[in-house]
Amino acid sequence: MAGRKATIQRRTGETDIQLTLDLDGSGQADIASGVGFLDHMLHLLARHGLFDLQVKCQGDVHVDAHHTTEDIGICLGQAFAQALGEKRGIARYGHFALPMEETLVTAAVDLSGRSFVVFHVDMPAPKIGDFDSELVEDFWIAFAHNALCNLHVNLHYGRNTHHIAEAVFKGCARALRMAVQIDPRQTDIPSTKGTL
Repeated sequence: MAGRKATIQRRTGETDIQLTLDLDGSGQADIASGVGFLDHMLHLLARHGLFDLQVKCQGDVHVDAHHTTEDIGICLGQAFAQALGEKRGIARYGHFALPMEETLVTAAVDLSGRSFVVFHVDMPAPKIGDFDSELVEDFWIAFAHNALCNLHVNLHYGRNTHHIAEAVFKGCARALRMAVQIDPRQTDIPSTKGTL
């Protein structure tokens, strides 16, 4: 498991991001995205995934949080893909049902090398503070397309938009934690094709 780490740098006309990920961390997070609610979600992701995560971003938040949120999702997905390498010995699949007070979300992931997203999460309110709640879905779409994974997220029920967003991030973190784990019985790449 040694060395399952990645550092991604991405600079565009909209964002300047440096992101470092350690899949085998202890849940430590140092996050400064410039978007308070996103910082909160990324702290939850690190803590519940037991990933060490550092994110520094300077983005065009004077416009809105869209570019920052999506581009950090891109960078995090790229970091997962890089840190996993050829994926030898990993569990590959992960799933988690996450209760958050009145809310229940299920997240399932397959680190298949192919991206596909099913996101059935209706947000009752358009805003969480100053954060556009639709950006939760945009973040995870950007992540999955760059991590090259299948990601399915379903909201079973929920009333509070903050709770729903939090349950999505925690549920995805727990599913990813399960999927990236090294299975001592799985000494090869977990696919009949021999590659992921």
